[in-house]
Amino acid sequence: MPPFAPYEHLVRLATLFVVGIALFLGVRSLLVPADYGLLGPYRASALAQNRTKPIAFAGQLACVDCHTDVAGLRKGNAHERISCESCHGSLAAHAADPAVAAPRPGGRTVCAICHVPDRAKPAGFKTVDFVEHAGDEPCVSCHVPHAPRL
Repeated sequence: MPPFAPYEHLVRLATLFVVGIALFLGVRSLLVPADYGLLGPYRASALAQNRTKPIAFAGQLACVDCHTDVAGLRKGNAHERISCESCHGSLAAHAADPAVAAPRPGGRTVCAICHVPDRAKPAGFKTVDFVEHAGDEPCVSCHVPHAPRL
């Protein structure tokens, strides 16, 4: 009887594991970029790649610098902490050149993003059944969007 006969099934299993691990490492070396993991759990070259993309968002301070009246309206109300670009969209082009018109949110679609009833929202969060509340009227017919009290 050969010396490994009683353990032949274990030798086959160990061989399968070794082959599987070797295949995994080979495929991984082909698919994972060389710079992955150098600066964290992403490709280091992604930083340079992302720097080449144009800036789309201006940030809250760029809006407040010119629109002090709107910043004053927003002080102390529910929308104070919400970024302008959350409703108006990306504004880098408008901030760079004020002649470029800033997008105005249309109808109640923008309001519905946050204020449609949803069980996942906290208990005190203001939600509205838009059809029951206002019919076909847009929200801005009664509410000032930057200071949304009635």
